[in-house]
Amino acid sequence: MSQISRRQAMAVLGALGLGATAAACAGPGGSTTPGGTTGPAAPATGDITGKVSFAHWRGEDKAVFDELIKRFVAKNSGVEVVQDISTSNDYNAQGLQKVRGAAIGDAFATFRGAQFKNFGEAGIYTELKNSKAVGNYQKGLLTAGQSGDSQLGLPYQVVFPMPMANTDLFDKAGAELAPKDWDAFLAMCEKLASSGVTPISWPGGDVGNGGQLFNCMIANNAPVDDMCAQIEQGKLKCTDDWFIRMLNQYKDLALFLQSNATGTAVEPAQNLFSQGKAAMLATGSYHLAAVRNLGAKFPIELVFPNTSTDSNAKYEGVYNATFILGVNSASKHQATAAAWIDFLSEPENAGYYANQTAQHVSVKDVDYTNADLKRLSPWLDKKTALAARFQFLNLDVRNAVEASATAVISGTSPEQAAEAAQKIVDERL
Repeated sequence: MSQISRRQAMAVLGALGLGATAAACAGPGGSTTPGGTTGPAAPATGDITGKVSFAHWRGEDKAVFDELIKRFVAKNSGVEVVQDISTSNDYNAQGLQKVRGAAIGDAFATFRGAQFKNFGEAGIYTELKNSKAVGNYQKGLLTAGQSGDSQLGLPYQVVFPMPMANTDLFDKAGAELAPKDWDAFLAMCEKLASSGVTPISWPGGDVGNGGQLFNCMIANNAPVDDMCAQIEQGKLKCTDDWFIRMLNQYKDLALFLQSNATGTAVEPAQNLFSQGKAAMLATGSYHLAAVRNLGAKFPIELVFPNTSTDSNAKYEGVYNATFILGVNSASKHQATAAAWIDFLSEPENAGYYANQTAQHVSVKDVDYTNADLKRLSPWLDKKTALAARFQFLNLDVRNAVEASATAVISGTSPEQAAEAAQKIVDERL
């Protein structure tokens, strides 16, 4: 394969606005310094009082957290909790700078992967392994919040970053909801297209949401489960045969996406699905509440783009444990921030959050009353892979690798897109 220059690589990836989006950020993937924080000592004890800031990116959950804050304040007089909410992309890139020093974010959430690692290295977290909250969680779902022997954070959400499906449209088209291999998945898409709808609505213009499909596409293609970590370490390459095979499957998908898919923001993609114009929304279960709020009345299932070629797939789907709750080591009101995390982790309150936001949680003994959560709960017991894109600890590398798929959707050859991505990865080694 011919060598590709940095300029050519950036032309392939950067033209899509994805190749170097984090290069100027000192957030995930950048170097950090502790800035006066010390963690991971346990949160300070004392009176639960004062004003605390809760920093996160889930703007769609604001009303639900407002109600939980009312309940928390009712139990703790003299306490005030305010939400500081950023967009997911801004929080991913700038969250560390926002909460350093605890001017905001006495309590906070982090993404699994690079952001969690960077917060840990910066000493932002306090130790929660002996907290009241930790005993309320399913042990197998706590891993994403651990660092060595420490439980720095508590992964609150269990989400499935897989396409959501309008089962009414699938029934109308006679399309299979659980394709066993890639040919069956493409046949499913062809049936949906023949019925007069767009098979897949994909927000390719939104890095955070558009990249979720990558978790599905790579799960049964990669030779190892830590494939993204090994790409970042130089042990695997984007130019390997298995990765180019995956990019060729993205090329197959291009026929079944809406027009201008690589320039579509998440809201228009959600609207196509909610209005019944697209049979699938390729983001994940975390958008259930959003599409219901947009008026979607039809039954919703999840569909796994099974990329295997022999009907013997290793995985049946993908999941992620994220929205990792933590207490800021620099907070002047650590006892109150810790009490807020304890409160959110109680099964009754976690259940309220889950049912109102249509998201499964990692907390034990939660009663799911939301119809969508009940329908999708069987996925909690399927053989699912932990979402691979969050293995990347350098956001520049992640953006470059994921951008290779977007480049293919835009018409770049899989080989050229792979080489362009590998050029960026090599520069970060």
